[in-house]
Order: sequence, then C-alpha cells, then structure tokens
Amino acid sequence: MKSQFLYLIVFAAISLAPLLCQGAERTPDPQADAFSAVIQPVFQQNCVKCHGKNKKVEGEVNLLRLENADQLVSTPETLKDLIEAVDSGYMPPESEQPLSEKTRKQLVAGLKAYLKQSIESAGALPATPIRRMNRFQYNNAVQDLFELKVEVFSLPERMMREYDNYFRPQTGKMPPEVRVGSRPLGKSQLIEKRLGGVAAFPQDLRAENGFDNRGDHLSLSPLLLESFLRLSRSIVTSADFNSKTCGIWKEFFALPKDTTPQETQAIIEVRLRKFLTRAFRRPASDELVNRYTAYVMKQIQQQRSFTESMQDAAAAALASPQFFYLYDQSADTEILNSTGIDDFALASRLSFFLWGSIPDQTLLDLAAAGKLHEPDVLTEQVSRMLHDDRLKRFCDSFPVQWLQLERIISSTPDRQRYPQFYFSKYRASMHMMLEPLLLFETLLIEDQSVLKLIDSDFSYRSDLLDAWYRDGKQGRAGSPVTVNFRRVPVEDRRQGGVITNAAVMTMTSNATRTQPITRGAWIAGVILNDPPKPPPADVPLLEDKPKSGEENLTLRERFAAHRKHASCAGCHQRIDPLGFALENYDAAGLWRDKYPNGRTVDASGKLLSKHEFANIIEFKDALLAEKDRFTRAFAAHLLSFALGREIGVADSLALEKIVNKTAAEDYRFQSLIREIVLSPPFLQSAGTQGNEPVSEQSNATSK
Repeated sequence: MKSQFLYLIVFAAISLAPLLCQGAERTPDPQADAFSAVIQPVFQQNCVKCHGKNKKVEGEVNLLRLENADQLVSTPETLKDLIEAVDSGYMPPESEQPLSEKTRKQLVAGLKAYLKQSIESAGALPATPIRRMNRFQYNNAVQDLFELKVEVFSLPERMMREYDNYFRPQTGKMPPEVRVGSRPLGKSQLIEKRLGGVAAFPQDLRAENGFDNRGDHLSLSPLLLESFLRLSRSIVTSADFNSKTCGIWKEFFALPKDTTPQETQAIIEVRLRKFLTRAFRRPASDELVNRYTAYVMKQIQQQRSFTESMQDAAAAALASPQFFYLYDQSADTEILNSTGIDDFALASRLSFFLWGSIPDQTLLDLAAAGKLHEPDVLTEQVSRMLHDDRLKRFCDSFPVQWLQLERIISSTPDRQRYPQFYFSKYRASMHMMLEPLLLFETLLIEDQSVLKLIDSDFSYRSDLLDAWYRDGKQGRAGSPVTVNFRRVPVEDRRQGGVITNAAVMTMTSNATRTQPITRGAWIAGVILNDPPKPPPADVPLLEDKPKSGEENLTLRERFAAHRKHASCAGCHQRIDPLGFALENYDAAGLWRDKYPNGRTVDASGKLLSKHEFANIIEFKDALLAEKDRFTRAFAAHLLSFALGREIGVADSLALEKIVNKTAAEDYRFQSLIREIVLSPPFLQSAGTQGNEPVSEQSNATSK
C-alpha cells in the first residue's frame, strides 16, 4: 500500500494584504515605537498588578517581562489573547479601574499592528491536514462516484429529512411550505432506499467547539482500515447494486459486446482511467491504470465474469487511501497556480466544503486546464455550486454541528412541569430542532444577511411550534412521520434567529431549570467563537433545588456565590451576562416574566463590558452593534469546517479581510462563502513556500 500512496504535507507561505485597524483614533506604526508610547505605559499602569508584579501571574501572562516590541512580535498567540481580552472589555476586570475608550482603542490598534507584523514575518499559514473522509462524506462520495439512485447506508446524523424535493437552490427561493422529517421520529426515518447488506463504520464524533471533519480527530486504526476493506466489498456486491440503481453500470460494469481480448483490454483501460481519475480526484497515471487493468484481465482469465472483475477493481479503489484520504499533492509543476495550490487539490477542497463529496466533472475539467484557481473562474464555480441540489449536504452537516443541535436529542424536560412537551411516544423537540435548520437553509438559498441568524423577521413553524411560542400549549403534533412547516413572519423580536429558538433554550437547560452558565457558554462558543475554558474541578455545581433559606432567591442571586471563587470570576464576567440575558426563557423555551417563587426575572447585563441591555431585545441589539465580531466568528467556524482544522492566530488577517468584504456586500451569506473560498487559508497548499515549489519531491506523482 505504501508503494501506491505518497503522503505529502508541508506548510505554504502566502503574503497577506495589509489591513487597516478599525475604530482607532490613531493607528500606531510599529516602526514609530508604539510599544513605548502606548502599550507599555498602559500595561504598567493597569495590568502588571495581576500579571507580573510581586510574582503574581494570572492566566500565565507576565506583562512585567515585556521590555520591547520584539518580544511581542515573537509571540503571536500572546498578542492575539491580549487583543481579545482588551477589545472584548474583559480586561481590566470589573474590580479594577476601566480603561478610557480612547486608551482602549489606541491599545488595541497598537497590538493589532504588531500582530499583523508578527503574522507577516512568520510567512506561513497552518497546513491543511491530511485526513480521511468521515462517514457522511464517504456515503456522499460513493453515491456520486457510482451515480447511485439509493443511499449507501443510513445516516442518523442527518437530523432533517427532506420530502417533496423542496430544496431547490437554483431557484434562489425557499417555498412557503415544506414537509420534513427529523431523526427523533424513530426508525421510520431510517427506512429508506439503500444498499442492502452494507453497514456503515462508526459515526465520527464532533470536535469540542468544532466539527466532525477535523484532521486531528479522524484517526485510522488497523481495525477501521479493515472495516474500509469489508465496506468496499459489501458495496459493490450488494444485491441492490445493479443496473437499476447504479448510474454508471452500462458504461463501467456492463460487458462490451463482440470484442476481442485485445479490444476488451483497451476498453477496460479507458473505463478505469476515467473511473480512477474521478475516484482519486486527479489524473490517473499510466502506471496506476496499467496495474488495475492487469488485475482485471487476470480475473477474467481465471474465469470470473467481466462485471465481477470490474466490481473487484472498483472495490479496490474504494479501499485505497487515495480515495478515502483528503490530501494536498502537486502532480505536475505546470499546473501549480499563482498561489502555489494544485488545482486538483483546490477542486477537492471546494467540493468537500460545499457538497461534502468528490468534485464533479466540471471542476475536474477546469483543474485539468489549470483554470480553476483564477478568481473569476473560482467565483463562478462557487456560485454554480451554491445553486446546485448537492448544497443540501452542506446544510445537512454544518449548521447542525455549528449550533450543537445534537444536544436536543437527549433533552427531557420534567414531565410533571412540562407535560405538553410530550405526546404519544414523541417529544416537541422533534419540531424544535427543525426550525433553526430551515432558517439557515433559507438565508443561504435566498442569499440573505447572516445577521438574521441573530435576529430574523421570519421563521418556519409547524402547528405545534405556533402554539408553543404563542401560549405554551401543545398544539397539533401532526403526522408521526413527516411535519409540515409554514413560513411565517416574526413580529415579536423575543423570537426569531437561532439564539432564542426553543431548541437552543431546551438543550441548554436541565430537566427542571435553566442553566445560565451553559447558555452563556453556548453563546460564547457558537455565536462569538470564544468558548470558555472548562470550570475548575474543585468548584461545586449549583444544585437544582435551592438550599434551605435560598427558596426566595433568584437564580442570579444563587449564582453570585460562584463569582466569588477566585478561579471562576474571570470566566463568569464573560459568560454570565450572555446566559442571564436568556433567563426569560424557561427550561423548555417558554417565555416567563417571573420565577415559580414569584420573583421577577432579571435579564439585564452588559455585553463585552460596553453594551448595556435590560432585556433580550436589547441584547440582540447589542450583538448587532457588534455585527463584525459575529461575522468574524461565524466566518471562522465556516473556515474551520472548510479546511478540517482549528483556526489559529495566523488566520487572523485573512478573517479580517473576509469580514470587511462581506460587510461591503451587506453581510450576504453567499458573499461570505465566496470570500472564504477566495481567502489565502483556503487557497494555501502544502508543498509550497512563497508561491514556489519547495522541492522536486513535492511534485512527485502519487503512486
């Protein structure tokens, strides 16, 4: 196997265009010694008390040791953390004298200038890791490779099932009514046309605050490799894998009529070259084609049928790392584009991002012509792919994981407190989980603003959800197999968007009460892409029932004790306002003004230590006032999903550019997708340094 596959992965170096720091009264130039003029004096006066003085080093950050700008430039991660802490208002902490707005802006601008210098001097972006397909991608890739009219195997992680083909992105419009199903409806949702006798490998787990396509999580054990071998055989030998279900049966598996052995061999070569190029997503070498052809001919000579022999070859291709591994490889120096990325690698990266599958013939043809990387061509292809039905796979994968909606599956509000949550043997959560997914699809297909993820003026609701949001009553559950959702206007801003929908409110609560810290952590991680660190092990959890003497306290008052814990205060300053902003929604997402003990709910707070709010509507306004911060966070999630890796400090400048260009186009969803694809991190390639091949070895043909 090693002789057939060469792993190549090194860093690419891409020069990033300079960005202007936003919002500063003046932008210090690193050459003008902004360190001694602005940064060091602010640190000495406001920060070293907790970060260096008297050997006190909170957060392992010692600012007292910073003596010059070079020390800052040499530590980009520290710079990034300092910018986030100061720009978000978390530092100095509430207990200390706050910085004036002028000083804060000057400090952030100076730190950003040094961060820009640090990133550009490093001259390299993180490598896009080699990684295997997860099972969702594997299913899609096999389906597309063979043009199957059935599923390969069932995918319970697909939380929303489409009926009546409502998803038609080429129209640019979602219909006013859709019929969908959801995973919690039971086994009936998994009874679908698929290949009999084919069992999927285990579901790949989502990375914490990430996705299930992360290269550092997609390991390949010997046991899993064996399962890939068995899986490939079971696919092509399934009784349901035949001329009726396989779109390429006639052109690949069917016996050619009236041919001599020499003519048969020539036909096999032609068929295998096309098939292997599609399967391995780059031109198949003569050596590779000859090896597969020789194997098929040997099988035929040993009296196996033509079709069976071609099935064996197809199974071997599916079991090859060249199929189930995603990797960057430069096959020929002549097809390296101006950014240094191989067009075939770019085709795969693009197709697995937006379609969760292998490139189609159009992408491969453009890659072969060396044109795919051209900005105009790439922009045109992004638009084409965003208007293709296969975009549904992106919608079946990214938003579920981004919103962490799998948590709703195990949500079981107390039956005595919330009897309306349960009906027959089902739960209201089966309707709740579909609402944010339909909103996401609509914003994408109709190219609306991503800011409507925060606050939308419409939604899709079932009869059950209509009643739920209106008065908390059960409403009509409808069919136990499919659910009808209607597009409805949202005039009450307490509703709308993904933040305040019933699914998120329910899954961030326990059976009897809300969990403000869990909700705050969800907002911090999902909406702001700034997840808090896990709590210290020695901090006790808040009990569900108040202790004796605490019965008349509000939840905020009961949590106040946690903020007094020295190791907890910093995180609570960040996440408490986010979580308590949602306190008007109870453990099942129903609106309330008072707690069961009669005390009034207090949802007030301050976002990022600068935007005061009194209720959820003002909280949404505060988030929208930080629209670029949200857009950057959302873009970082998308970029991480697209590249299969964690986003790091080296991606910062590219993210700023993505946000600026998206903002100039009214924050439209498809504009954001396009800018991600055109960004240096997406276009960077392993095996290049500064647009030139690192070595001749990096351009070796895969064996």
